[in-house]
Amino acid sequence: MREDDDRNYQLNAHDALIIVDVQNDFLPGGALAVRHGDAVIEPLNRMIELFKGKDCPIIATRDWHPQDHCSFKAQGGPWPVHCVAESKGALFPKELRLPKSAWIISKATTAARDAYSGFDGTDLAERLKAQKIKRVWVGGLATDYCVRQTVLDALKLGLDVMVLFEAVRAVNLKPGDGDRAIDEMEDAGAICVTLAEVAP
Repeated sequence: MREDDDRNYQLNAHDALIIVDVQNDFLPGGALAVRHGDAVIEPLNRMIELFKGKDCPIIATRDWHPQDHCSFKAQGGPWPVHCVAESKGALFPKELRLPKSAWIISKATTAARDAYSGFDGTDLAERLKAQKIKRVWVGGLATDYCVRQTVLDALKLGLDVMVLFEAVRAVNLKPGDGDRAIDEMEDAGAICVTLAEVAP
């Protein structure tokens, strides 16, 4: 994370908040739990309130898999069964205070195709463009997979990207994967910020 002093980022009408895959199966006790994954909820709720106050879009992506999804071990993939559409594990936790106006973006919805990014196979890019969004603020799970890929895709689309440092957690399948993902996102042009640096 960059160590810049006295940074202050003001929200504006061209901002959107993207909450990546904060679903029960990725939280402690879930089928594919991210260690301390539930720690992202409180900072995300704070950001939700800021974005509601500015009437800026709030987006929640979710894995929404069929039972025989290609990412599951039974189909030769790397992961246990998780986030099967309509299952409890695929739902957002009740503690995450998503407004009714939030855009819900479902991804990896067909058996033969996986998607880590919230932009992969969805209409998210078109919807952001229609709303004249120029900058996205990203938090959620997991830093080294779906957050990383969502951020990199947003950058490729020409969006400014702010990664919310307190609101991401990593799988760390290999030790240090999360830190390497942060470095990669910053090297690609993302800015990693703390909530203290966000001005409403």
